[in-house]
Amino acid sequence: MYKNKRFLALLPARSGSKGSLDKNIRTLGSKPLLAWSIDAAKDCKSIDRLIVSTDSEKYAKIAKAHGAQVPFIRPANLAIDKTSMMDVIVHAMQFIEKAEGPYDYLVLLQPTSPFRTNRHLQEAIELLFSKDAQVILGVQETEHSPLICNTLPSNKNMNGFIDKHFRNKNRQELPQYYRLNGAIYIASWPYLKKTKDWFGERTFAYVMDRKSSVDIDSDEDFLSAQGLLGNKRK
Repeated sequence: MYKNKRFLALLPARSGSKGSLDKNIRTLGSKPLLAWSIDAAKDCKSIDRLIVSTDSEKYAKIAKAHGAQVPFIRPANLAIDKTSMMDVIVHAMQFIEKAEGPYDYLVLLQPTSPFRTNRHLQEAIELLFSKDAQVILGVQETEHSPLICNTLPSNKNMNGFIDKHFRNKNRQELPQYYRLNGAIYIASWPYLKKTKDWFGERTFAYVMDRKSSVDIDSDEDFLSAQGLLGNKRK
């Protein structure tokens, strides 16, 4: 609880994955990937409860072993590749509202962001109140400016690929861009329930560094994360 407001953390952990088989329970360091996010939520003093939404009894057992609650098994129709994350969120919110009533805020923690910590969560929650925000989203600086990116036609012709105003400029001369990193989503429960959208006039960014923003989607990402973890320990 923070400033007398209750926070529910939701960790979605679908069992199917095309990018990396069973990535959400694959071992990173000394524990399953999803356990990293479970520990971050458990260690955040402002989060009142953490639940896991999964379609797998095996995943549920692992989540419970690491201290999470699994009040339901996600229906199969919400565990396919085409299922939107918002549909998963709405299902969880409806279940919780029916069982015990609404919370004040929902915190979405994707298990693919293992290096997001309780400190990041607490800072994002404090930012939520200092900005009088309805939504806080984790972001990071883009690796490359979109001003030097473009689509290519079928013949790969690059005439006009980069706007003439940005040609021959050093990276430092270009404006800084940011992108969602997938690590932190916090929203007012009533706002999310009504709009089913993260973006609005009172949506603000919580800026994170690149290492804390690591997002694991493939085997290569796993190898990179293991390398970063090894460097951190050294």
